Amino acid sequence: MELTGAEIIIECLKAEDIDYVFGYPGGAVLHIYDAFYKQDDVQHILVRHEQGATHAADGYARATGKPGVVLVTSGPGATNAVTGIATAYMDSIPMIVITGQVPKHLIGNDAFQEVDSVGITRPIVKHNFLINDVNDIAETFKKAFYVATTGRPGPVVIDIPKDITAEKVAFEYPSEINMRSYNPAVVADEGQIKKAVELMVKAERPMIYSGGGVIIGNGSEQLRTFTRSLGYPITQTLMGLGAFPASDPLSVGMLGMHGTYEANMGMHHSDLLIAIGARFDDRVTGALEKFCPDAKIIHIDIDPASISKNVKVDVPIVGEVTQVLDAVNALLEKAAEKTNKGAIEKWWAQINEWRAQDCLKYDRESEIIKPQFVIEELHKVTNGDAYITSDVGQHQMFAAQYYGFDKPRRWINSGGLGTMGFGLPAALGVKLAFPNEEVACITGESSIQMCLQELSTCKQYGLPIKIINLNNGYMGMVRQWQEFFYEKRYAMSYFDALPDFVALAESYGHVGIKVEKTADVRPALEEAFKQKDRLVFLDFITDREENVYPMIPSGAGLNEMILV
Repeated sequence: MELTGAEIIIECLKAEDIDYVFGYPGGAVLHIYDAFYKQDDVQHILVRHEQGATHAADGYARATGKPGVVLVTSGPGATNAVTGIATAYMDSIPMIVITGQVPKHLIGNDAFQEVDSVGITRPIVKHNFLINDVNDIAETFKKAFYVATTGRPGPVVIDIPKDITAEKVAFEYPSEINMRSYNPAVVADEGQIKKAVELMVKAERPMIYSGGGVIIGNGSEQLRTFTRSLGYPITQTLMGLGAFPASDPLSVGMLGMHGTYEANMGMHHSDLLIAIGARFDDRVTGALEKFCPDAKIIHIDIDPASISKNVKVDVPIVGEVTQVLDAVNALLEKAAEKTNKGAIEKWWAQINEWRAQDCLKYDRESEIIKPQFVIEELHKVTNGDAYITSDVGQHQMFAAQYYGFDKPRRWINSGGLGTMGFGLPAALGVKLAFPNEEVACITGESSIQMCLQELSTCKQYGLPIKIINLNNGYMGMVRQWQEFFYEKRYAMSYFDALPDFVALAESYGHVGIKVEKTADVRPALEEAFKQKDRLVFLDFITDREENVYPMIPSGAGLNEMILV
């Protein structure tokens, strides 16, 4: 039987076992929407803005490990999706973005709602396609899913002219695909693994530096075995939190600009750095010329382009994290007993001395609500087991520092691009994936207004997420930088016209609770999480001048932290 191009798209999604597509209709994709209407296997989630669609698909992908799928129309539909595509690209999140295009004969004519979607997105995708023939749809979708989910994952855009979605052709979905120009490395070199293990057992001041690649590559179990067999301290990036339990004594917390004192000092004074699935970004390294001056560096990563890109390494290992760590762990079964236990004990004594600084202390007796206290109470109420999304700013850092993630894929945030507005739609995607789990979005009064319209989507689909709004009346991180580095010239960082968030949430049909006293924080959280079938917006009025500490100023080294 022949199918239209639109119907073939649906069949491709079925073949890839896709449950949800997040999108917003428009003229160029109406044939596809009509095909959605005629079937029930793939559910379409109608968001209220295309950026919300990309963030929802992104949150779904981060929480499940499956690719998120987006459908938007041509022109402004495609351009509205750009921020979310870039967000996924920076954090290596698998995503398929289907963009409508004007009919083939109008391409290049400045037709109504025409943009060069392929050209616009080229720098922020792993790959993109413009389909010119209805016969190419099935093969292109197979390629797109393969590219998006293998090697270092990332978003792939498929641009489809409207007329192609109406043409008919016989459908057959490829069982496998071969791409001559794309063959991601999987199996690491055995010689490099042996070199790495030799350095590991000889180290006297080692640090394990784990990133988001461990979570994306499903390597948490292997990482835990590796770390515990050596007994070495481990620090994790913002994107890597949860791959190794925060509650484990071997964990020294997050590193980098707002990392712990013990993590950053340990990194700076290490003689061996074992980097796993991390990319040495500037928020982690600080000033490159001051980064880990005495350390030899082992770098394990699926992407050869990431190795020695920012920091020159001594032992590069290209391969999938599970395969590499399985091989390393096998060698360590015999070699771990050769570690210099005396030196490691001295190293731990030093780290525990740094740890005793208690760099995350704050005034827990304050009558004014401290944002850190809200996060700690959230952890207690949810038993540290919730899926936590966040927006970007001070609240994101407080969540990373104080929630204490013990499981992978529970911490859903925009790390590389730092996208305000990410948290609410991402939570929407996570809740669809795990309807029986607690999902909370930690946000601020500035970030939440970026994609606030998705409260309507949550109402339509009955998604009872909990929104934790740490409301200090400022763009908090902007104000903090202006305080530290601009002599308190608070240029445009204060919102003079904040809405009544409780009334706003209620206007969308949700529950709103305003919390102004420290004593009311725990009861409000408990009440919110009792309401299993309602979205609850908790507006916590927090200390306006609270800052995120520790902090490493731009251009400083990891040992040059501001602690108070």
